[in-house]
Amino acid sequence: MNKHLTTIIAIILCCQGILPAGAQQTPAIPDYSSYILTPPAPHTPRINSPKAFGATPGAPFIYCIAATGDRPMTFEADGLPKGLKLDRQTGHITGRVKKAGTYRVKLYASNALGKAERDLRIEIGNTIALTPPMGWNSWNCWGNSVSQEKVMSSAKAMVEKGLADYGWTYINIDDGWQGIRGGKHNGILPNQKFPDMKQMADELHSMGLKLGIYSGPWVSTYAGHIGSSSDNADGTYDWIKAGQHNENYRYATPDDPRGRGRTAFRYLGMYPFALNDARQWADWGVDYLKYDWNPNDYYHTLEMRDALCSTGRDIILSLSNSAPFGSAPVWAELSNCYRTTGDIRDNWKSIFSIGFEGQDKWVGFNRPGHWADADMLVVGMVGWGPNLHYTGLTPDEQYTHISLWALLASPMLIGCDMSQLDPFTISLLCNNEVNDINQDPLGVQAYRYYGNKDYATYVKQLEDGSMAIGLFNLSDSVRTIGFVPYSIGLRAPQTIRDVWRQKDLQQIEPKDRFDTEVNPHGVVLLRVYPGNPRRRIVESARGVERAGTY
Repeated sequence: MNKHLTTIIAIILCCQGILPAGAQQTPAIPDYSSYILTPPAPHTPRINSPKAFGATPGAPFIYCIAATGDRPMTFEADGLPKGLKLDRQTGHITGRVKKAGTYRVKLYASNALGKAERDLRIEIGNTIALTPPMGWNSWNCWGNSVSQEKVMSSAKAMVEKGLADYGWTYINIDDGWQGIRGGKHNGILPNQKFPDMKQMADELHSMGLKLGIYSGPWVSTYAGHIGSSSDNADGTYDWIKAGQHNENYRYATPDDPRGRGRTAFRYLGMYPFALNDARQWADWGVDYLKYDWNPNDYYHTLEMRDALCSTGRDIILSLSNSAPFGSAPVWAELSNCYRTTGDIRDNWKSIFSIGFEGQDKWVGFNRPGHWADADMLVVGMVGWGPNLHYTGLTPDEQYTHISLWALLASPMLIGCDMSQLDPFTISLLCNNEVNDINQDPLGVQAYRYYGNKDYATYVKQLEDGSMAIGLFNLSDSVRTIGFVPYSIGLRAPQTIRDVWRQKDLQQIEPKDRFDTEVNPHGVVLLRVYPGNPRRRIVESARGVERAGTY
């Protein structure tokens, strides 16, 4: 049923007394099972965690070997640097590495049916976030109504529904957790919705997950909680002193209970508390910071970057929102992620404008440790507050959304209520080959190679020499889209693989053309392998190639 019609019916029922005033119908989840393309994971072990991981010398090291397959499962790791240990039952690698360097590790996962292996490159140095962060953020479902209970519900669902086995790691609290300043650091303390941040971080870490948090350098945040600066040297806030807040210290007055006047406090205060807050977050065990204001500027980015680095804990710095392109080299130097856009919405217009019109200019700045962020994923049950609804994207538009974000090497942060994940949404998020494109250690952002107003072909080089190609239909009717391998620089016979179906389609000569039908607003996501030869080629005068030595 049309969601607007559902709302009208609910209003009519309320008026007739059949539903109580203010009652919220449980939104329906459509059955999209017929659209599922991702094959089930095999019962044998398969390792899905990132192939590269960075940490700074001496910082706490947390890496989980994410693997699918029947349990029980045991894990091994050959070549771990001194200071790290592996829990063979959970696959968690923890400790601290003091010596900088590159360490080549072989990971293993075993169950009664077999054994899988995967290479891991550990870089101990100045760069973290060697692959784009993958996880969950509270804003697109809970908005300011977020609570510790809701956060932990999503974390437990991430594990129980198998997403953690595919490398989904971060559990990020957005705006709405903040109380007032205090404690030994005079940092922001949580409001009553978050009774124990330290305990929550410890529990997440024991599950193989990581904790993210939110703030901004203004006197208040977008939602009207205190920020990381103040007009007062002691870190107090005049509207808090005046009692102009609700029970969770969000700006509100008797004449303005919804806090619309909070916009008056969106400015940079005289006294910074970035260092105070960073130390508090490090004490709790925070692993990720979303730092949100507009326009982003050099000084406050550097201030928070230095504050986080001084704690001795590796905390990802993710800037939000709409980073000015004129300072792109600054964001790529000082932050790990930088939002290139305003807030995403669950409709085709938003996906199109952000994904296809707003990202190509950032291609020169995206690289390991520094990722252009196209904002959160709007699949599943979203709503930006207590009243949720199923995404407004069609199944084909959802495939386009996930495929494009994977190709762009954007951070992938799920925005839905994890406890209400349906099979189709799980299939979108649990395709290891799609995730591997996003997590490829080469860290190249895809770029538009062909296209017009009706279609776009995006190409992304991968570390092993193969290429990922997205054939996107931007029009409202079925289109045939294709390419010639030779025209994109491939000089040898290739295999064309459908990544969503995880199925090889055909072998093709470099000058032959591959074509396929693509649904309206849909995509066919391919991997073309092995790419160009990496062996020595010797050519005769007649053009006959002979393989030489490697």
